[in-house]
Amino acid sequence: MTRRKSKTGRVSRKRKSSKRSSAAQANAAAQRHASKQSACLALLERSEGATIRELQELTNWQEHSVRAFLAGTVKKKLGLDIASAKEGRGRVYRIAIASKQRGR
Repeated sequence: MTRRKSKTGRVSRKRKSSKRSSAAQANAAAQRHASKQSACLALLERSEGATIRELQELTNWQEHSVRAFLAGTVKKKLGLDIASAKEGRGRVYRIAIASKQRGR
């Protein structure tokens, strides 16, 4: 392949593919498993559930961001049902058992 000069006088070169190697893909997958999202889901899956305050402390998110995560990511994107109940420590959120039985 011959190189052509562009109007700016620079020689254009063929670029390398920007696809990740399998090792890089495995590393990215491992980082996703250690994400704030996965940590929040682990708290919500516990039998005692999690409060907004606990999720805030875990993620350093603001209260409205935690609520948006519950509504947007957990409910809409992941399709999980969230059950909430008012208890002594405040409103507690849990991933409902019915959604686990459906295979999610």
